[in-house]
Amino acid sequence: MSAQENIERTKRAYAAFSAADVDGASEAIDDDVEWIVAGDSAISGTYHGKEEVLGFWMTLAGKEFATRPQYFLGDDERVVVLTSVTVGGETSDQADVLTFRDGKVVKFQSAGDTAMQERVWGRK
Repeated sequence: MSAQENIERTKRAYAAFSAADVDGASEAIDDDVEWIVAGDSAISGTYHGKEEVLGFWMTLAGKEFATRPQYFLGDDERVVVLTSVTVGGETSDQADVLTFRDGKVVKFQSAGDTAMQERVWGRK
């Protein structure tokens, strides 16, 4: 897939996520995705497979998690999303890196404010 196709898939997924459209948000996620959340908070770690990721999303929804993408940058394999996230009444900037293979996200890794995550979610 081209960089532009991957960016467009990513934009549609973020828009669907913001609209609470789980099917639309997860459409481009590979069944065997690896989803990585940095830090030592209760939600940090690696989620394996689409079902674990959907469970993780339900946890996020419990604290009214929202993401507002500002920039999408990409190549034929990866898309980087610079976004602002709000959860538990706090807001911070975050960078998400989505790795694509055959039109599907096979790896998602976020880099954000891990101290905020610990305040909102608690430590492991």
